Amino acid sequence: MTIQVKICGINHPQALQAALTGGARYIGLVFYERSPRYVAPPLAAELARTIPTGVRTVGLFVDPDDAYLEHVVSQVPLDLIQLHGEETPMRVAGIRSTYAIPIMKAIKISGAEDLKAAERYLAVSDRLLFDAKPPANVAALPGGNGLSFDWTLLANRTWERPWMLSGGLNAANLAEAVGITGAGAVDVSSGVEDRPGHKDPERIREFLHTAAAL
Repeated sequence: MTIQVKICGINHPQALQAALTGGARYIGLVFYERSPRYVAPPLAAELARTIPTGVRTVGLFVDPDDAYLEHVVSQVPLDLIQLHGEETPMRVAGIRSTYAIPIMKAIKISGAEDLKAAERYLAVSDRLLFDAKPPANVAALPGGNGLSFDWTLLANRTWERPWMLSGGLNAANLAEAVGITGAGAVDVSSGVEDRPGHKDPERIREFLHTAAAL
């Protein structure tokens, strides 16, 4: 099985090059200003223009308002919008309709009950992303906290939409995570960094090499 990989939080040309040469299928650009991985739209547009056809550019947003979405989408060519906040199904449907760009909705998991939320988004999103629920403190980000969840919650589950596994993944635990969940696509951010917000090209290469060997 070929595992598709999304390298999220790219904000530097060197990291982007490592992701592309290593075989990443998705490049994530973070448009959430509180994140150390935030990339300003003008730089994001420059990076996106160097991403070849066949690799999908993903814009990550957290509860964006209409003005901010328009500000980013008008500058940056996106193949996929990732909604990583508390967006309701109605809000997801509205964004999808307005921009005619496929939507990937993040579902934050800490226990089995959280999987029920995924069903509410099946009709309004094109993909799901399962991530660990952030810790309950003010410093926590909506994602990219380096936390994983109980992967057995996804074992033997099937969904009507393509889905991606996220949360605390790195080269050392990737094989176990994929083996338990059966994920065909994975998303990594902090797991390929040497400090918050700074992607390490060598760790990117190692992660992609590991994924290619699965």
